[in-house]
Amino acid sequence: MDAEIKKELEHAVELMQEIVDDRGVPRNIRGVIEKALDKIGKESAETMDFSSAIYLLDDISNDINMPFHTRSDIWEIISKLEAVKEKMK
Repeated sequence: MDAEIKKELEHAVELMQEIVDDRGVPRNIRGVIEKALDKIGKESAETMDFSSAIYLLDDISNDINMPFHTRSDIWEIISKLEAVKEKMK
């Protein structure tokens, strides 16, 4: 992975970690974000892992219990992960 991809990925991981640490976010949402973090956090993460993480995040982005600021963070994370996935191809 080159430096630009790593930088985008690190920012996405930071945002995801902030959501996981936010106790105002429902537990089920934090759990899904932790699963997505596990998929992309591997040293050998491939495009399929990023696709799985994006799918998980997209699926919870419509949860009615999600705080508005968290929803916009998730959309930003999805955007960054899609960009990273495209650059990895």
